[in-house]
Amino acid sequence: MSEIRYDRLHDTHVLIAPERLRHPDVPLSESDAFVGEPCPFCEGNEGMTPPEIFAHRSEGSFPNEGGWDTRVVPNLFKAVQLETPPHHHFGLFEYWEGFGAHEVIIDTPRHTTSMSEWSESDAVFWLKTLRQRVGDLRRDQRLAYLSLFKNEGRNAGATMSHCHTQLIGLPMIPKNCGEIYRRSYEYFQTNGHALMESILQHEEETGCRVIEKKGEFTAFCPYASTYPFEVMISSMKEAGQIDTLSRTRIETVASLLVSTLQRLKRQLGVFHFNLWVSTPPLIENEGIGSADLCRFTIRIMPRLYQFGGFEHTTGIVINPVTPELAAKLLRESTHE
Repeated sequence: MSEIRYDRLHDTHVLIAPERLRHPDVPLSESDAFVGEPCPFCEGNEGMTPPEIFAHRSEGSFPNEGGWDTRVVPNLFKAVQLETPPHHHFGLFEYWEGFGAHEVIIDTPRHTTSMSEWSESDAVFWLKTLRQRVGDLRRDQRLAYLSLFKNEGRNAGATMSHCHTQLIGLPMIPKNCGEIYRRSYEYFQTNGHALMESILQHEEETGCRVIEKKGEFTAFCPYASTYPFEVMISSMKEAGQIDTLSRTRIETVASLLVSTLQRLKRQLGVFHFNLWVSTPPLIENEGIGSADLCRFTIRIMPRLYQFGGFEHTTGIVINPVTPELAAKLLRESTHE
């Protein structure tokens, strides 16, 4: 029996329809990788990228040379750039002339093509690098919002196989993102605590969609999962955002993230996915962006199925895998 479920966080509906369960549209394999050598993101090929903005390096190494754990460079094909004038008006119209920041975080010096192959130390270096970049860009008062995301695999929109993350800073808050935080603010005003706190409390009490818990953080399949085997990692407590997470919390999140990705790989094999790291608006607007109502969150969205006409015309996604089944299978995936 199918169910239409309401996603309170994103204010959308999802049609959970296990009767439509089938194999992914395009079977993936280990060889489903991008062809092209040499790889500009591999250690030793630093000259193939723009000069680095930041790198987590071993002591004694030099910028734009080897010896790094993570490396951040401007995107060679920028969607936006900081060098442009920020804002224009003419009559009723306004535009920003492509203003913003667009950076690439090269996640590892090795030619690793999947996060599921990472060690916990890889994930720690990655999170620390995200922390540094968000903290640095937060000081630019022209920016209002930072989008921090990964595309892994062709089905998720990746154009490079080497593990990397993208950061795009914008001079305005995107409508969908602003609405999420506005709803969170309204919920906080009414209930006195964060919406994600209530969601996680209910998930932990129910238990059927929880995958694993480490320290303050919980990995779970959301009640109204948009994607089959979608996973969110968050905390009931106000643990800070990516640029204020403590060393201990970064290590906990890294451990849980690696464990979750390994569980997903054991269930799905090679899978493509998008990953989003929460970044509340950089400026508070009527309470939106306040640390009290926001929770640090990572969302993993496997791209196993293509969206069709129904999804595009209604905004309602059909998900053929119940989150309860997905969580059960992931809980049962033991470490290798």
